Amino acid sequence: MNSARTPWLIGGAALWLCALVLSGLAPYDRLTWALEVLPAAVALPLLWATHRRYPLTTLLYGAIFAHALVLILGGTYTYARVPLGFELAHWLSLERNPYDKIGHFFQGAVPALIAREILIRGAYVRGKKMLVFIVLCIVLAISATYELIEWAAALSLGQGADEFLGTQGDAWDTQSDMFFALIGACTTLLLLTPLHDRQLSAMASEPTST
Repeated sequence: MNSARTPWLIGGAALWLCALVLSGLAPYDRLTWALEVLPAAVALPLLWATHRRYPLTTLLYGAIFAHALVLILGGTYTYARVPLGFELAHWLSLERNPYDKIGHFFQGAVPALIAREILIRGAYVRGKKMLVFIVLCIVLAISATYELIEWAAALSLGQGADEFLGTQGDAWDTQSDMFFALIGACTTLLLLTPLHDRQLSAMASEPTST
């Protein structure tokens, strides 16, 4: 791995950990906080444990970090109560807090980048069009799985899962969540592919460390 970016990765990991700790001091709802920040809490040690034998591109590390912050902020306030969402609702004349849609946008954008990187580095897919198709399928599968997890939480926790679901009375919340994940994936593929390809090429040309 390029040692020049090591300080940045260490700094990002430290900020990530600090955000997790601070978010857990006084969250709006402790159960919701635990459910929402769990992916961020699991991803940090996982990335740290694999950063030498399977380093990721800088772009992907940055995207995962940004996604973690979105999850942590949503867990702190619950998605329906994030102040930024209220500001957006005011600016856009919306009737509900849209912060959860930001979360689902990232739920599509970042897994798309992860899937793309794994598929390209492992040479699992041939052809650019097939790569796009497989990436979008993976993103939608992840989004659908998350909605199933929310459904399971609602069944097992009853009203205790209301803050986690965050539907805010929207009967089409599940469908719109998946749609925003799809938008996020398409945005990644349209805007970040050239930069991602350059970083993957640079990584492939680096000497393998032993």
